[in-house]
Amino acid sequence: MYIMKNIIIEKPTVDEAVKSALEQLEAEINEVQIDILKEPAKGLFGSLLGSKVAKVKVTMVNGPEEKAKEFIDKILNKMNIKAEYTVSFENNVLKLDITQVNEDDKGIIIGKRGNTLDELQFLLSLIVNKKREAYVKTVLNIQDYREKREETLKNLARRTAERCRYYKRKIKLEPMNPYERRVIHSTLQEERDIVTYSEGNDPFRKVVVDLKR
Repeated sequence: MYIMKNIIIEKPTVDEAVKSALEQLEAEINEVQIDILKEPAKGLFGSLLGSKVAKVKVTMVNGPEEKAKEFIDKILNKMNIKAEYTVSFENNVLKLDITQVNEDDKGIIIGKRGNTLDELQFLLSLIVNKKREAYVKTVLNIQDYREKREETLKNLARRTAERCRYYKRKIKLEPMNPYERRVIHSTLQEERDIVTYSEGNDPFRKVVVDLKR
């Protein structure tokens, strides 16, 4: 069950209280509901003595987490898939992790080499960032698939570098998406005798592993 985030703040003015709440919730004004619990009031004869501060309650109603939950519920319903998931939002990074799903449905969500998962992540990013000033990085994962895929790519990069050295010729890998290509490049960037570069156009763009000449 998802519980909406809210915070109660006391400040000298309503504006200051709302601003402070937005900062703590990492929210923007169009993503929250504001309830003024107490108006500020000055003390006797307009002095500060005995003055009352403003008290507001700010609740997230259409923030990144709420948008992500609505998105994944619709997607799973349309795909006729039952799954459990968690959503978190911190430091402008939204993470949606599908934690429980059967193996067949897991394969459907991931797709060939993660293509379906990447497309869903792209759509999630568009929805979460719509009408938002501060960009939110979105990560859609399913049972640690991305961590396992990254480790597989790193091993592939190292094996390919060894083959390149052994056969003394460049080797072209299968087409990959930008994220996968970055993993290959990053893994081999410290190799003194190996150079990597990409060629071709998406979605058929490939990484080339070659010896430094």
